[in-house]
Amino acid sequence: MRVRRGVAVGAAVVLVLEALTIAFVNWIMGLAVRHQEMSLAGLDPDAMAAGSWAGGGLFALFLVGCAVLVARIGMRDRMAGRVGRIVLIVCAVVHGVAGAVVVGPVGWYAFVLLMVILALLVGTLVMYTPEEEGTSVAGAPAAGA
Repeated sequence: MRVRRGVAVGAAVVLVLEALTIAFVNWIMGLAVRHQEMSLAGLDPDAMAAGSWAGGGLFALFLVGCAVLVARIGMRDRMAGRVGRIVLIVCAVVHGVAGAVVVGPVGWYAFVLLMVILALLVGTLVMYTPEEEGTSVAGAPAAGA
């Protein structure tokens, strides 16, 4: 039981740190585009900066939401409902795809970091499997059934 809570709390902390990093990097990218007046195919630099800030902010909010969900799972020591599991699965898939994409431009350290976060998310999903009514964890009928 301690391992489950440790994995959930670790995942929540790492997701919050990742959210702060994503927001910071997108803020810096928006400032760079705005101050250097870069343009991509004639797009307005201010619009590109606003898009970077909005995209980074929305993704950071999604990661913070996932962190709150995982922290709640760890504190209550039971899995969230169906929607909560779906959100965590989407977060895990995003980390898997992002890990595959960042190997080339960023490097192997970013890949390893994203795979660690993916492992924490999958560990939380696997360790907190929802129990069906009328059966115990091992699949045998419960004592009251």
